[in-house]
Amino acid sequence: MTDTPGREPEERLPVPRPPAEVAPVERFTSPPSVRAVELTPERAAQVVRQSSNARWVGFLGVVVVVLFIAIYWFYELAPLGITEPRLDTEAAAQQVTSVERGYNLYEANCARCHGANGEGGIGPVLNRQDKLFAHLSVDYINNVLVVGGRYVCGNPNSIMPIWSNEGHPPGPLNYIQIQDLIAFIRAPSTETYTIRDPELGEPRHDPVTGEVRTFKGWVDPDYKPAPGATPYPACWQDEFATPSGSAGASGAPAPSGSAGASGAPAASGSAAPSGAAPSGSPAASGGAASESVTVTASGIQFTTPAVTAPADQPFVIDFENQDAGTPHNIEIKDSSGGVAFKGDIFPGVATKQYQVPALAAGSYPFVCTVHPNMTGTLTAE
Repeated sequence: MTDTPGREPEERLPVPRPPAEVAPVERFTSPPSVRAVELTPERAAQVVRQSSNARWVGFLGVVVVVLFIAIYWFYELAPLGITEPRLDTEAAAQQVTSVERGYNLYEANCARCHGANGEGGIGPVLNRQDKLFAHLSVDYINNVLVVGGRYVCGNPNSIMPIWSNEGHPPGPLNYIQIQDLIAFIRAPSTETYTIRDPELGEPRHDPVTGEVRTFKGWVDPDYKPAPGATPYPACWQDEFATPSGSAGASGAPAPSGSAGASGAPAASGSAAPSGAAPSGSPAASGGAASESVTVTASGIQFTTPAVTAPADQPFVIDFENQDAGTPHNIEIKDSSGGVAFKGDIFPGVATKQYQVPALAAGSYPFVCTVHPNMTGTLTAE
């Protein structure tokens, strides 16, 4: 098209083009053999052989695909219970890994207050089956880790900090670590897990035996609460609250709001064993106790693990609880493992006198009801 300035578009004409030359006929000719449509016998036989081979290749391809689908179906879904489905196997493996990571998180952040095995200490007990059955659910533990100790008893001064980085203020653990920690607390006692190095993930070995160190979960899958069992209190401190007006170990009324760590039944509600007087009353026979024995608890252990008391006569235990805010008591066992005496539980720092009935000559192990790892031996002679 021309593009002359000042002229209307309809006045523009095509550019003249030179006439095209007609191509010679020879360009479109070919020898007769090319224009023939019939096949030679050799070519026809070759086509038949190739067609047969192609059918066999197609058949084998279909067989391979069918076998692959069948094998993968058994591998993925495991019908008829022949094996475990792949997704279930992978989920179980990931759960084991989560529990083992949670163990290291617990040891690093929680064991100081709740005990190495969840037996309690400054904080409440975590390994009791009645608590794990209905109280320490996944949602409840998650809320405690996000909100902190004030979620448990509404105490704004609780020493339990916020652990989740989603809290206010944020804590040190992300949501994956929170899930791992909960998985450890809720791990079943029927499974055995490997203790691994937190940095390398390699199994740890016992330095003496050389064997791989392992641990078991806390939750008993077969546990069922006794019929008519009292539900676990909403606040763990309420479990050890003594009703107002009841006598304590020292003979004075115990405060109604006394706090304790969860992990043992309230001392005030337990019946005294046969032949033993209640912990807050004088011995049933022999008159008032004249001898006294001092037992001290400090650092979640008895610093006086071996004491001596007079045999066949009542005596007094001056129990000094030097752990501030941590509840302790003394529970004396007889030779059969029964309870010969059980003192009231009270938080420190405080001292109480336990009136203990007469004991026959012999050795008597004693423990803290709240912290069973606290042990000692009383010898009556």
